[in-house]
Amino acid sequence: MDNNADAGVLMRLIPSAGRRVFGIGVLYGLGGILLWIAMSRPPAFLWAVVLIGFAAGALRAGERLRRSTSSGLELTDEGLRDTSGRWLARWDEIEKIERGAFALKPSNGFLVVLKAAPGNAWVPGLWWRIGRRVGVGGVTPMRSTKFMGEQMALRLAGIPGQL
Repeated sequence: MDNNADAGVLMRLIPSAGRRVFGIGVLYGLGGILLWIAMSRPPAFLWAVVLIGFAAGALRAGERLRRSTSSGLELTDEGLRDTSGRWLARWDEIEKIERGAFALKPSNGFLVVLKAAPGNAWVPGLWWRIGRRVGVGGVTPMRSTKFMGEQMALRLAGIPGQL
């Protein structure tokens, strides 16, 4: 790997292989079962069309999850970005980090509240952004994701972290 690509990267968050395989398998499996039901035991024509539509949606979601979880996230000196270089939040844009049990956040993840709303986006299994809120987590390892959230909160508070 190029050393220049690693310059300024404090931490990388790569999706867990087990969670990734499970999530993709569930979506592909659901799509396959719905398609099988629609083809092998066709109900009324309208219901068959509905089942095929749901099957196509599940298969599309599985493929989108497969593609999106082939990348990861990086915490850098400038902020949080994905491994393709797309910025989720720069340090000067972050208002606070929410990690509590009642925060509306992804599974085992954390929530970044921004000062302004840059627009909605979604990368299944890794992060989503709705308005000023960026949810990080999903198929990422629990310990690494929580550690990243803690380190970001410490940096925002001006307390030196472990990175």
